[in-house]
Amino acid sequence: MLQFGDLALYFSLPTGSGDTFHLADLRGQPVVLYFYPKDDTPGCTAEACAFRDQYEDFLALEAQVVGISSDSETSHQKFAQKHRLPFPLLADAGGRVRKLYEVPKAFLGLLPGRVTFVLDAVGKIVYIFNSMTGATDHVSKAKEVLRQLAS
Repeated sequence: MLQFGDLALYFSLPTGSGDTFHLADLRGQPVVLYFYPKDDTPGCTAEACAFRDQYEDFLALEAQVVGISSDSETSHQKFAQKHRLPFPLLADAGGRVRKLYEVPKAFLGLLPGRVTFVLDAVGKIVYIFNSMTGATDHVSKAKEVLRQLAS
């Protein structure tokens, strides 16, 4: 997997709203990229809603939140609308970006992994959190790192 201090690899992916997201467009501000297994599953819903509920905190830290899974744009659109998610969900069909970021599979290689990357304003990876079981821990850990960056 990518390591602390590596520069983030830039990519473009479709969003659930039909736009194309370009990571390079966020250069100059911190970014939380969170890879998750599947829309509307219990852990992924808890994680997405935790990011939603604390989204204003991320904005106050001048950071953007972006979710990525292999689900379709339509699935992302329904998931985002159902849970009122204010941040983009990216459709990584075939797992190209997941592979680019070397996000490992979980549970004997059967499920896509859950990994969060925090990028600083220049695109350097300053934190990586890999945990399938602590879905909402991804949110608190990312906020903690962003607070440290801001101080």
